[in-house]
Amino acid sequence: MELLDLKKLITFKPDAISREMLSDKPEMRIALMCLEKGQKLEPHKAPLRLLMYCVEGKGTFTVGDEKIVAGEKTCIPCDPLVPHGFAADQGERLVVMAIVTPVE
Repeated sequence: MELLDLKKLITFKPDAISREMLSDKPEMRIALMCLEKGQKLEPHKAPLRLLMYCVEGKGTFTVGDEKIVAGEKTCIPCDPLVPHGFAADQGERLVVMAIVTPVE
């Protein structure tokens, strides 16, 4: 069994989003993204099912045309090919775990 201790895996970079692939299997990928204040992952599309989980901090999440301000322990699902992204624009750092699964 694999254990992911997120507190130990969180790292920040001053000039770029810190991205760590925690698990990369055909049936599920898990990535951890750590954003300093002001950093942003621009909305983009993927042919996969996605769950964005706010681990720490607060930020603005984009899903399609909606913008959602969300904080710690909030899950935001996104359907395939819907634009999605997030920004640390609420005056604090933001840590997001993204869980991606293929569409059957």
